[in-house]
Amino acid sequence: MSHRICCGVVSTADVLRGKPRIKGTRIPVSLILGYLAAGHSPDQIIVEFPDLRPEHIAACLDYARELANFEATV
Repeated sequence: MSHRICCGVVSTADVLRGKPRIKGTRIPVSLILGYLAAGHSPDQIIVEFPDLRPEHIAACLDYARELANFEATV
């Protein structure tokens, strides 16, 4: 069963060992974030991964923002 994490980001135990990925693909969010961190533009990433659309990259950034805003209660 797929677990929706954020808009366009899902996690499924039997796909990529449950790593967050772009819905409908086997592309992990961490890979796209790594490309962005290395200075690649969204257009450059789309050339590398033609199945992606700009909204997929935006979903990865939204996911990262959600993680950065996470507050743990102790």
